[in-house]
Amino acid sequence: MTRHILIVSAAVAALSLAACGQKADETKGAATPAEQAATPDANPAATVPTPSDETKADVFVAKAAASDMFEVEAAKVAAKRSTNPSVKKFAAEMEKAHTKTTEELKAAIAASGASITPPTALPADLQEDLDDLNKADAKDFDKKYADSQVDAHQAALNLLQRYAQDGDTAAIKAFAAATAPKVQEHLNMAEGLKKGFDTGEDVAKDNAKH
Repeated sequence: MTRHILIVSAAVAALSLAACGQKADETKGAATPAEQAATPDANPAATVPTPSDETKADVFVAKAAASDMFEVEAAKVAAKRSTNPSVKKFAAEMEKAHTKTTEELKAAIAASGASITPPTALPADLQEDLDDLNKADAKDFDKKYADSQVDAHQAALNLLQRYAQDGDTAAIKAFAAATAPKVQEHLNMAEGLKKGFDTGEDVAKDNAKH
C-alpha cells in the first residue's frame, strides 16, 4: 500500500513539473504590450543626434549660424572686458569676419532655394560659454577668451569640412568649402593667442607696454 502511494505521488510530481515547464515555455513567448513599453530601447543612443546629422542642411545651418553668433557676441564681450591689445585686435577681427560669414550663409541659403531660417538665439551650450566669459574674473578673462576661441573655431572647422564633403545641398556646400579656410586661419590665430597666455609671453609683452 505504501509502495502504491509513493508511485502515485511520484506521478503527480512528474505531472506538476511538466506543467511548470510548459508554463515557463509559454512565458518565454512574445512580450505583452505593457512589457514592451516598460523595456528600454536596446540602443537609446540612436535617438541622440549624431555627427551624420550635420550633413543635413537644416542641422548644418543651425550650427553654423550659432557658431557665428557666438563669435560675434564673444568678441563684443572681449572688446569691453579685455585690456590686452592683442586680444582686442583679434576680437575686432572676429566680429567683422563672422558678421560677414553670417551674411554669406544667408545668401547661400537663398541661392539653394531651401526653406531654412537660421536661429536668432544661441543654443544652451554656447550661451553657457558666453555667460562664463561674462562672469570670468578680470585677471583670467584674456586666457579664458583665447581658450574658448580655440575650442569654438575647431568645432566650426570640423562642421564646415564635414558639410563641404558630405553635405546634401550644393549652394550651402559651396559656402562651407569657401568658409573652411577662413576659419582655419582664425583657428591658427586663436592658437597663437592661447599659446601666448599659456607660456606667459603675451602677458609679459602687454605688461611691458604699461
